[in-house]
Amino acid sequence: MNSSVSALNIPHLHAVELPVDEPHQGRRSTQPLPSPAELRQRLPLSRAVAAQVQHQRQTIRNVLNGDDPRLLVVIGPCSIHDADAALDYARRLAELAPQVDDQLLLVMRAYIEKPRTTVGWKGLVYDPHLNGSGDMAEGLALSRRLMLEMLDLGLPLASELLQPLVAGYVDDLLGWAAIGARTSESQVHRELVSGLDMAVGFKNGTDGSLGIASDAMRSAAHPHQHFGIDLQGRAALVETLGNPDTHLVLRGGHQGPNYDAASVQAAHAALEKAGITPRIMVDCSHANSGKNPLRQPAVLHEVIDQRLAGDASLRAVMLESHLFDGCQPLSGELQYGVSITDGCLGWSGTEQLLLETAQRLRHG
Repeated sequence: MNSSVSALNIPHLHAVELPVDEPHQGRRSTQPLPSPAELRQRLPLSRAVAAQVQHQRQTIRNVLNGDDPRLLVVIGPCSIHDADAALDYARRLAELAPQVDDQLLLVMRAYIEKPRTTVGWKGLVYDPHLNGSGDMAEGLALSRRLMLEMLDLGLPLASELLQPLVAGYVDDLLGWAAIGARTSESQVHRELVSGLDMAVGFKNGTDGSLGIASDAMRSAAHPHQHFGIDLQGRAALVETLGNPDTHLVLRGGHQGPNYDAASVQAAHAALEKAGITPRIMVDCSHANSGKNPLRQPAVLHEVIDQRLAGDASLRAVMLESHLFDGCQPLSGELQYGVSITDGCLGWSGTEQLLLETAQRLRHG
């Protein structure tokens, strides 16, 4: 028997109107959200700012490709939970940027989703009121509005793309994006990245292994046809061209940090063996700092030592920073400018660190 699909009598399928689902179906319920197109129309990106974003994306590419000798620095709160505090931080970063931009390209972390190993607050998009109400329509609008205000300050923006459906609401605003350690192995995320017109960093696995991120970069560089949604929120066949602008993010793992010279050299060799241009970012937080935010400066100092010693593959760093040191639980009255997720380095230490780093690079 011929079992090929072409031999089967399958009629051409047309879209049909189906009954609207009941609000509750077994163990789940649904609530409609605005489509990406509707939110973009309500909170539009002007032509001038769109051109700014395109310029920022190309500048970031130039740094990662080595055509621009500066160090890319992705910096800001672990996850934004207070729009006022985030804008306060962004204004300070925008004021500092011209003082260091001969050596450092500063990119503001605008992280609106928080990956979770089990459960917990999932980010501004999911719970903007911090009370479990799940007002995602407001979370999407607040996140986009906040990003537009940050762009008005002239800052390039970065975010981690956790839920692929969220990407369409904000990806036109981003200069750089990350795929986290828990999702670098996901085929869906690799397909998503293959269609993004920006540089994207893939983090090494939570166990510290590099193979997952290396495979992800190779996959994302290729064209894909995959399931997705269009800007109108309809199910769609998505065809992508492939993204050549990916790179490795070293964030340490269960066995400890991987920012030391031997680990960086091993990563460099592994990338070359896989046929990937070595472009490496060191995440100064997470396992590389032992989850102690006040150790991030020590990590950055060692990375700069390696750059000054001639390691040209180290082209970027990431730091978690907020207005004040540390973190706080999501309970009771919250302290302004303190993270409710991972601990951060406060602004005073951040400003000093960036000024010192720029000075070291100038005279290195």
